Amino acid sequence: MTLTPEHKSSVVISLAAVIVIIYGLQMAKVLLVPFLLAAFLAMITVRPMLWMQQRRVPAVLAALIIVGFMALIIVVAGAILGRSIADFTAALPEYQERLDSMIDGFLVFAVDRLGFDDSVESIGDMINPGWAMGFAATLLNGLKDVLTNVFLIIFTMIFILLEASSITTKVEAAFGKSADSLERPRVFLDNLGRYLGIKTVVSFATGLCAWLLTWSIGLDFPLLWAMLAFLLNYLPTIGSIIAAVPAILLALVQLGPGAAVATLAGFAVINVVIGNVIEPRLMGYGVGISPLVVFIGLLFWGWVFGPVGMLLSVPLTMTLKLGLESDERTRWIAIFLGSERDAKHALASRAAAE
Repeated sequence: MTLTPEHKSSVVISLAAVIVIIYGLQMAKVLLVPFLLAAFLAMITVRPMLWMQQRRVPAVLAALIIVGFMALIIVVAGAILGRSIADFTAALPEYQERLDSMIDGFLVFAVDRLGFDDSVESIGDMINPGWAMGFAATLLNGLKDVLTNVFLIIFTMIFILLEASSITTKVEAAFGKSADSLERPRVFLDNLGRYLGIKTVVSFATGLCAWLLTWSIGLDFPLLWAMLAFLLNYLPTIGSIIAAVPAILLALVQLGPGAAVATLAGFAVINVVIGNVIEPRLMGYGVGISPLVVFIGLLFWGWVFGPVGMLLSVPLTMTLKLGLESDERTRWIAIFLGSERDAKHALASRAAAE
């Protein structure tokens, strides 16, 4: 197929528009990141607010109750974790130095006692396992910096929740009561809210199990590893691996190989039971994302919005996927973004319809 000059111009203009939008998102991230966090929290809490409204609680009071509860959680979590993050960041160079010494000792042993070639030592110079602990510190510090805008997040969340109770009336006034104008946005928001709600509950359970594991082993800063497991559980497949590596390395440095193996085994059990058994039963079909898309989204949103963009990468990508699914013309793109299980389910549904 040969592109006409008009089509070529359209493609160039579209690419230029995408680049301008991405650059604008980067420039406005100081304002956009708190807004995205507020929208993320509002999507999780809108259902409890609507539930209270159905029981004759005024909309303003219901929104204030929800937001007050979330503000309390944020303030308490920030107070507890803030000090731990600062202490861990201060102790990080010492941990990394110990880890480097252990690796150097292992490489010397491999060359002198096991007969490996001297090139093993040069390979060891290229490996920096302490990067994982540094990444954890960067991620948690980035979240702490964003939460300093807690008042902006809370006020934005209040207005979003208040708007949620009147959005149906506004859509009807703007587009009429046609099924197409109301059904697609409703299905999209219901699916997104359901996904975020279930994912938050599952992530909380994952963080609680990680805290029990690291606390029982005697690892330093167990609350940090719980928070990291909670946050990174929003990243399917790779998030659980990223969350486990810093804790395993710290166990190796602090308590020795036995504790590191126990930490590895504990995280493996948590991820298998929660990630492969419990979560799929709760989620059902239609909410998966391809691991490749998860990884690309992690890099892209992290590049655009920084550490917090990494944490929000899957909710943002899931929002895009569910939005594409709501329209027949773009559903094929959502299938490519989704998992193999979702594609098989789509094939089965199509076969049943025929």
